[in-house]
Amino acid sequence: MIGIICAMQLEADGILALAEEKIFDSINSMSFCRCKIHGKDAVVVVCGVGKVNAAVCAATMINSYKPDIVINCGVAGALSSVVSIGDIVIASKTVEHDMNLTALGDKQGEVSMPDGKIMYFECDKNARGLLAACANKLENTRVAEGIVASGDIFISDRRKRLLINDRFNAVACEMEGAAIGHACRCCKVPFAVLRAISDDLDENKGVDFERFCVSAAEKTVKVIDGFITEY
Repeated sequence: MIGIICAMQLEADGILALAEEKIFDSINSMSFCRCKIHGKDAVVVVCGVGKVNAAVCAATMINSYKPDIVINCGVAGALSSVVSIGDIVIASKTVEHDMNLTALGDKQGEVSMPDGKIMYFECDKNARGLLAACANKLENTRVAEGIVASGDIFISDRRKRLLINDRFNAVACEMEGAAIGHACRCCKVPFAVLRAISDDLDENKGVDFERFCVSAAEKTVKVIDGFITEY
């Protein structure tokens, strides 16, 4: 089974438009849709904004449906000139950029796990490769693979974005991917993160985010469609 966690309802709607045999379950205040897409078992859900929502969603999905892979898709802000509005980022790994125990001697981004400290959550190599191959079929779209940074804040300030890029070598920032990676690592389930760039390094304060969400969602749905077909 393929688990798909969407950041936005319009993305989930686009994916569910491809689905058949839809059955909806309400678990932990979230609506999970079990379905078949291109003949393959899938479960699709909107997690809500932020790391806690995302982690709860991922853990709930894993415990309830036992997916073989969890894919998180959504939009992200550029942290580098390598990507701009309308481009696609496939995460090689994720980091919680707002995790900060530096006062206690940890590095920023380090998370204390039962088996030790970890900074980066590695994405599944096969899944991210297939996502990249599907994304490369999109017209007029650059595709970058790199680190995606997550935190519980929408960052529009250019200086703050460049600081995250400098600290973690990340190409994009958002609010859920690393939390899903965190939960997947705990549950020993492979994951991948697909993001369309909705706002660039200009200090747009969310204007471009609102304007480009629809077109960004259309791109991620096309990539997910191709991924499921080939998976």
